[in-house]
Amino acid sequence: MPTQSPAHPPSPEPPGYEPCRLCPRLCDAQRESGAAGFCGQGNRLRLALASLHFGEEPPLVGNRGSGTIFFSGCTLRCAFCQNFQISQQGLGREVGTAEFAAICLALQTAGAANINLVTGTQFIPGIIAGIAAARAAGLALPVLWNGSGYERVEMVAALRGTIDVWLPDLKTLDRETARRYFAAPDYPEVATAAILAMAEAHPLEYDAAGLLRRGVILRHLVLPGQLADSRAVLTWFSRHLAGRALPSIMTQYTPIAALAGRPAPKDALGQAEYEDLVALIDELGLGEGFYQELVPGSDWLPDFCRPNPFSSELARTVWHHAGGFVAKQG
Repeated sequence: MPTQSPAHPPSPEPPGYEPCRLCPRLCDAQRESGAAGFCGQGNRLRLALASLHFGEEPPLVGNRGSGTIFFSGCTLRCAFCQNFQISQQGLGREVGTAEFAAICLALQTAGAANINLVTGTQFIPGIIAGIAAARAAGLALPVLWNGSGYERVEMVAALRGTIDVWLPDLKTLDRETARRYFAAPDYPEVATAAILAMAEAHPLEYDAAGLLRRGVILRHLVLPGQLADSRAVLTWFSRHLAGRALPSIMTQYTPIAALAGRPAPKDALGQAEYEDLVALIDELGLGEGFYQELVPGSDWLPDFCRPNPFSSELARTVWHHAGGFVAKQG
């Protein structure tokens, strides 16, 4: 039987770039007139990389890889962002709707299990148009929203006809932590409201191969020395989302030398903290979900100046900002 494409209910009138109110910053930038928003971006999609990525959660990867598309810019200012070259330094290249659609279709042709949009809030109007163009040209894969959780509920509604799977990262429920590390003291209330809206609109649904077609995976990056933050986040999950979403607990925090001048934990997660984390997960009984093993070192950190920013085992490049489409290898 042919594979059916995901159902896409109608969404509200798509938002625009001017005045820009796409993210909770509500910066009102005149992006259609040449001004940049808080995110550092104008009114055209800017991409750094499209690749098959094998490091995402199992129901997003299978044996095919997730078709990740990394956008430039960001609405947060995380002091330890592993993708700082593109999120805070603006590395990338502008593309039009047709090229963006072609990138999505190239990922599909390469065998991707889905289209995974990484940090795209600042480009919501262009993404809605680009995914619509890709679907009109034959895209039949689920589309994932891989973001920080710092979203407006109104934008979650606007994306409902475009996005099938949500991958927000609930970073903290503490306003002071959010101010110090992410420059967004309103992050806790904004993110929790948006995540609940995501879960309400997209109940979990799998295909015959066990890949996620609709639903929410809630990620949480554990910060060294702040297990109390993780307890609060995971307790919130158990109260509000257990059985409705999948938890994914990440232990990959790594100090970033390029951002060392900003306040951030100076060390990676230690073995004792990791054991406390595992005990916390067992205590809360979160059910089905995922957590990373503790793997020390920084060799995995991406460098988006390289043709493949990741290791060859972790990813295979399909499109790169410096050279465009990459010929199939092998």
